[in-house]
Amino acid sequence: MSRRPASVKIVEVGPRDGLQNENQPLSPQVKAMFIDKLADAGVAYIEAGSFVNPKWVPQMASSEEVFATIARKPGVTYAALTPNIQGFERAMDAGASEVAVFAAASEAFSEKNINCSIEASLQRFAPLMEAANQQHIPVRGYLSCVLGCPYEGAVEPGQVADVAAKLIELGCYEVSLGDTIGIGTPATVGRMLETVEARIKLDQVAVHFHDTYGMAIANICTALDRGIAVVDSSVSGLGGCPYAEGASGNVATEDVVYLLDGFGIEHGLDLEKLIEAGAYINGALERRSGSRVAQAKSKVH
Repeated sequence: MSRRPASVKIVEVGPRDGLQNENQPLSPQVKAMFIDKLADAGVAYIEAGSFVNPKWVPQMASSEEVFATIARKPGVTYAALTPNIQGFERAMDAGASEVAVFAAASEAFSEKNINCSIEASLQRFAPLMEAANQQHIPVRGYLSCVLGCPYEGAVEPGQVADVAAKLIELGCYEVSLGDTIGIGTPATVGRMLETVEARIKLDQVAVHFHDTYGMAIANICTALDRGIAVVDSSVSGLGGCPYAEGASGNVATEDVVYLLDGFGIEHGLDLEKLIEAGAYINGALERRSGSRVAQAKSKVH
């Protein structure tokens, strides 16, 4: 039986998770204007930047300037990814509304991506969580490779549930479950969410699907039917997939909005203005939209 929610919160990850994989350098002013256009489209939660070592993620080196340049809109959360206490302090100095930490459900991916084990990564978050708690800053958790890993293959749902529960225990108010390489199907997503639900409440769960194999929208439908009410997405499908050359990355926000409209689910976003925001950033990147809906509407117009 469907537990589909009446409304869904969309977490826009394009300015961070999307742009960080783009090779075309962008000025802080362009990134800030992109974020402003997303806010004007009704997006209430925007991941605006990342405070990581710029050596590893050059595109995010200007996050301080981006946060200083955006025209902040009341009621909009401007969040930042912060891998450690140093990143958290930089985010606070920049005026981030809240922060996010990043863990993996795969030991191999954790070692390759952040150079430490899953357990060590969780321990690294402890001082950050303590500082965030003292300053009353909400912390969101990202959990990657929840359906498969590029290095070790299939990931057991029990492992996903275990790490998700640990992130909640650490103090994260929500865990975003990420299909990093986009291999999930409704069947595997359903099994994974069933296992996770046995450990943590579904109102503490978000989903983050990549569209590498064209399954993201179908997987979101599965999540909605289980009662998930928070969906991560990226305008124009920004981001690509670093493990599958030529493959699309994050599910496009425009496509998610079109899906939600079809179900009659409230989301608060203006589709036409989203498409405009996508067109703006695509112009700066010299690429075409990765959104099927944006492509279709451009042909209609």
